[in-house]
Amino acid sequence: MEKSSRNPSANRASSETELLVTSVTEPVKSWPIGVLVRTRLIEFSRRPAAVFWTYVFPLVMMFILGSAFRSQGESPSQVGILLGSQAEVLKQKLQSSPDLVVAVVDLEDGLRRLRAGRLAVLIRESARTNRGTETFPFELIYDPQRIGARTAELLVQRQLRISEGVPESYQFHRVPYSEPGGRYIDFLVPGLIGMVLLGGGLWGVGYAIVDMRIRKLLKRFLATPMRKSDFLLGIVFSRMMFVIPQIAVIMLASYLGFSVTNHGSWFEFALLVLLGGLQFAGVGLLIASRAKTMETMSGLINLAMLPMWTLSGIFFSYENFPELIQWPIRLLPLTPLLDTLRGVMLDGNSLTQHPIELALILSWTVGTFGLALWLFRWTDGQ
Repeated sequence: MEKSSRNPSANRASSETELLVTSVTEPVKSWPIGVLVRTRLIEFSRRPAAVFWTYVFPLVMMFILGSAFRSQGESPSQVGILLGSQAEVLKQKLQSSPDLVVAVVDLEDGLRRLRAGRLAVLIRESARTNRGTETFPFELIYDPQRIGARTAELLVQRQLRISEGVPESYQFHRVPYSEPGGRYIDFLVPGLIGMVLLGGGLWGVGYAIVDMRIRKLLKRFLATPMRKSDFLLGIVFSRMMFVIPQIAVIMLASYLGFSVTNHGSWFEFALLVLLGGLQFAGVGLLIASRAKTMETMSGLINLAMLPMWTLSGIFFSYENFPELIQWPIRLLPLTPLLDTLRGVMLDGNSLTQHPIELALILSWTVGTFGLALWLFRWTDGQ
C-alpha cells in the first residue's frame, strides 16, 4: 500500500478498477449496459486532459482559425514597378485605385518579393516594339499559380485602361513567372522544420527526463560525480543526434519531390537549426525540471505547444491574425525561428539581417536553460 500511495498513476488505475467492479457487482435494477456506460463517463470526467482535448481544443482551434481567416473583404493587391524612366508616372496612375498598393523597386528586390509572395504583380517597361497601338509598353510579371495574382493583374490592366482612356481591346504583354521559392510548399517546408525542432525539444528531451524520474533512474546519479549541467546537456545533445537526420530527410525529400532548396547559406541554415534545437531543448528541460508524473508532463507540453502550433506560422502566416495580437505572437519561441528560417531559405538572407529574431532565440535559449538548471532536482526530496 505504501508503494502504491507514492505512485499517482497506480492509485488512479486502482481506483478506476474498483469503480468498475463495484458498479458491475452492486445490485442494480437498471440495464447492465447502462451501468457500464455510467462507469465510463465517470472515468472520463476524472481525466482533465481527455476533457480538454475532446471539448476545449476544438473550440480553441475554431476561434484561432476563425480569427486568422475572418471575413474582412478583399485586401489591396501588392504591386511593384521596376525602376525606369516611366516608373513614377506609372505609380501615380496606379495609386489612384484603392485596390492596389504600389511600390517602386529594383530588379533584385522585386523578384525576391515576387518569389516570396510579397508582390502579386511586377511591372516593367517592355523592350518589345509596339505594333501601332495594340499593346501597352509595359510587361506584367506574375505567378499564375499563386492565389490572387491573376486578380491583381486584371486590376492593374483595368486601372491603366481607365487612366489612359483606351478601350478593352488594348492588351498588355503578360509574362508568367514561376520559380521555386514562391510556392506554398516553399513556405511550408521551413514550418515543418520548426515543428520537428519543437517536438524534438519538448517530447524528446522533456518527456525523456520525466520518464527517467518516474523509473527512479535520476536518483542513481546522486552516487556519481556527474553535475546537473552535464546531465542536462548530455540529454540535449543526444536528442539532437536524432533531430538532425530528420531535418536532412525533410530537405532531401522536398528537393526531390518539389524542387525546394535553400537560397541562402547552408552554413547559416545549419547554425540556425542548431540554435532552434537548443532553444526548444531548453523549453523542454524547463517544463521537465520539476514534473513528477507523465500526466503532468503531457499537459504542460500540450499547453506549451498549442499556441505555437496554431499561431506561429507553421501552416499559414501569422499576419492573417488581427494586428493587435501579432506582436505577442512574435514573442513566442517558434515565431522568430520560422521568420529567420524563411528569410534564409526563401529570400537568401544572412542571419545578420534578422538581429531581433536572433536576440529572441538566444534569450529563450539562455533563459530556459538557466531556469531549468536552477529548478532541476535529482530527487523529489531535494
